[in-house]
Amino acid sequence: MAAVSESKLKEAGDAARLALGDRNLVLVGLMGAGKSVIGKLLAQYTGLPFVDTDDEIVAAAQMPITEIFAQYGEPEFRALESRVVKRVLQDGPQIVSTGGGAFMNEETRENILNSALSLWLNADYDVLWARVSKRSTRPLLQQPNPQKILRDLMDERYPIYRLADVSVKSRNAPKQNVAYDAARLIEKSGDIIATKHKVTL
Repeated sequence: MAAVSESKLKEAGDAARLALGDRNLVLVGLMGAGKSVIGKLLAQYTGLPFVDTDDEIVAAAQMPITEIFAQYGEPEFRALESRVVKRVLQDGPQIVSTGGGAFMNEETRENILNSALSLWLNADYDVLWARVSKRSTRPLLQQPNPQKILRDLMDERYPIYRLADVSVKSRNAPKQNVAYDAARLIEKSGDIIATKHKVTL
């Protein structure tokens, strides 16, 4: 499958930027769905800043996420993640990539749904496993039987991810094509974006 042309991507990015106004786009989805890759492409073609909340968490804690999990456990990590996402959402417009568990936190989810256009990158199991099995930096998969863990995470999280405003299929296709689909969907989401209000502390 051929990649979407640079000119079509730029045109779609410009239209998406216009539709977002002063609101953020927040990407949600499971590890391996492509939130960072697609988010960076959308940032490039809309001209908006890209923010990865995992990077913001690392900066705030001054340690890698794997170490936060190891030293403090998942609950403490999720509490920090919730605070970081809320802070990030006060700025904008920007393209925001969130960790796979962020949208599962009720307060974080409400903040995202109330203030930003949320986009779920929906990927099938085979696509996710092919991507995440190549990396050793996924703390939730550093346990016996990671394939079952991934399937269990899909069963647990996909019903919640479906609460996102819009969704795009993350698939085995050129990343530019997924970004193009996302940009076109953002362009068509003006009525949804108009209902969003900035997060305040």
